[in-house]
Amino acid sequence: MKNEGLMNSFRRTVSEEAMQDEWTEIQSAQADPALFRPLYDRYFESIFQFIYNRTLDESLCADLCSQVFLKAMQRLNDYTYRGVPFSAWLFRIASNEIAQYYRQNKKARVVSVEDSNISHLFEEMEEDSFEHFRPYLIPALEELREGDLEIVELRFFEQRPFREIADLLNITESNAKVRTYRVLERLKKIMLQHMENSG
Repeated sequence: MKNEGLMNSFRRTVSEEAMQDEWTEIQSAQADPALFRPLYDRYFESIFQFIYNRTLDESLCADLCSQVFLKAMQRLNDYTYRGVPFSAWLFRIASNEIAQYYRQNKKARVVSVEDSNISHLFEEMEEDSFEHFRPYLIPALEELREGDLEIVELRFFEQRPFREIADLLNITESNAKVRTYRVLERLKKIMLQHMENSG
């Protein structure tokens, strides 16, 4: 895939040393739940934002965020260090809570899109006709499967590096790259179909 400069600008990796230090904190919290607080304080904001981007509802977001950390505390003794940041585990719990909410309430999933993120997406698709395609993007995103939509959100709307996406989805980094490329191809195809139908 092209645009390597853009790819490199997305990379935000956690050092091995930082993950080892965090694993020590987690083990302390496993022994004494009161020591979970530093982990909660560190990740509350990012988990809240992750959920808010997918709900655009502050009250609902607060409820789901509480559920995520409650489940994380309840399951903390099952957590083992596997060489990926603790945040990946929290984001997976959050993703499951969001999916469960939409399933139970039979509501359409919310997608938060900003202009700057759309431009990243079109650059990656190697499409210069940003304004030409723009009206068809949201309808095309709505047609994507949940897993494909999540990849678009993680990679382009939240600008996460492939390593982090792989951690969140529990897949390899190379698989994350392949899946992203395939989703972009699918998205472009759907947009072209919408353009043809509207013409």
